[in-house]
Amino acid sequence: MTDWTGRTAVDIAAAVRDKRVTPREVVEQHLRRIQEWDGRIGAFREVRAERALIEADETGARGDLAELPLAGVPVAVKDNLAVRGEATRVGSAATPDTPAAEDHVTVARLRAAGAVVVGMTNVPELCVFGTTEGPYGTARNPWDTTRTAGGSSGGSAAAVAAGMVPVALGNDGMGSLRIPAANCGLVTLKPGHGVVPAGIGDGDWFGMSENGPLATTVADAALTLSVLAATDLAPRTADGSLRVALSLRSPLAGITVSDAYTNAAREAAGLLMRAGHLVRRADPPYPASLGVTALTQWTAGTAVDARGLDPRLLARRTRVHAAVGRRFVDRAREGRARTALRERVEPFFGAYDVLLTPALARRAPRAADWHERGWLRNLVADSAYSPFTPPWNLTGWPALVVPVGTLPSGAPAAVQLVGRPGSEAALLGLAAGIERARPWRRTAPLD
Repeated sequence: MTDWTGRTAVDIAAAVRDKRVTPREVVEQHLRRIQEWDGRIGAFREVRAERALIEADETGARGDLAELPLAGVPVAVKDNLAVRGEATRVGSAATPDTPAAEDHVTVARLRAAGAVVVGMTNVPELCVFGTTEGPYGTARNPWDTTRTAGGSSGGSAAAVAAGMVPVALGNDGMGSLRIPAANCGLVTLKPGHGVVPAGIGDGDWFGMSENGPLATTVADAALTLSVLAATDLAPRTADGSLRVALSLRSPLAGITVSDAYTNAAREAAGLLMRAGHLVRRADPPYPASLGVTALTQWTAGTAVDARGLDPRLLARRTRVHAAVGRRFVDRAREGRARTALRERVEPFFGAYDVLLTPALARRAPRAADWHERGWLRNLVADSAYSPFTPPWNLTGWPALVVPVGTLPSGAPAAVQLVGRPGSEAALLGLAAGIERARPWRRTAPLD
């Protein structure tokens, strides 16, 4: 029997549509891989083995099977999005263990497209931090299990990088798709505001949070994103050369960027130049107040999400984060600092079509019980390794991460591509060009 684990969503869906394999066979194989490896990786909070097989059979019996873009594709869902019949715990003992009556709209769209939900993935409590650990487990990077998979979509990224599912659903409020994708050698795109339905927590962190895919190829990311957006977002090749700004400077003052990540960005710049694009060194005019703005929005979003939860059941780092944020809720809701940031960087994106940066400043922290450590220690660790992602949640503009290069450990490095509103297909087109020029190993070598 053909092994369908480690295959792309595009390949699996085509085989299911052609009836070369059944959805049950595909799902069974992925469930076996989860059973074999997740004790070491910690990607899943809950695996829906029996229910997933029932749903796989239902998918195989659908009359429209031949038209389904994700026919029989196993997917994992981040545990802050409702899956019908399952509790949504958001990484916390303080949340109710009540089954959801309906799927979140993004989950419903995946299922309508033929995907089968095999489980809900681990997140840090209330999806706050850039590492994933808590009462339901620790999500480790399959390329280096001594390191965190990242956060907050860490479990989803780990599941894809370990070949447990070909694609997964996550979301991004300050980098929560892009950080774990960069750690785990994956492709992701945080779409611009309004491209994919949000509905994350209580107010989407004031409109900063967006849902998106985690995948091993650009084609899989584009396919899944198109399903989530209910519109065609296939990679688009630029007509003529694009103007690309290469920036190696951290948006947050005082944070240095390691050679591995600056080298990755330079390598990507060279690939884009050889593809005919105009690349120049240029830094966006990040304001000195960017760190304060990011912290204000980040903590205030958590304060809103923590309302109504028993603080005695929250981890100390979460309680402090929410307490800090309570004084900023009104300011964050007004969004004046975000508007000022957009106005400040818009002229830069008049001169350049795309911004290219390192995805991270350094390798991820070690996998550890970060939820038992103090708030300031978590804040410093997260900020020191992931300063490049928050500005583009604050603006609400699309930002993509794609693997380029390697770290000294042999784990993947990555770069970030940022564009103006509406540039999702163009960013995917640039990433597809990088993939053709420098293909990467798609899943970690667990075996």
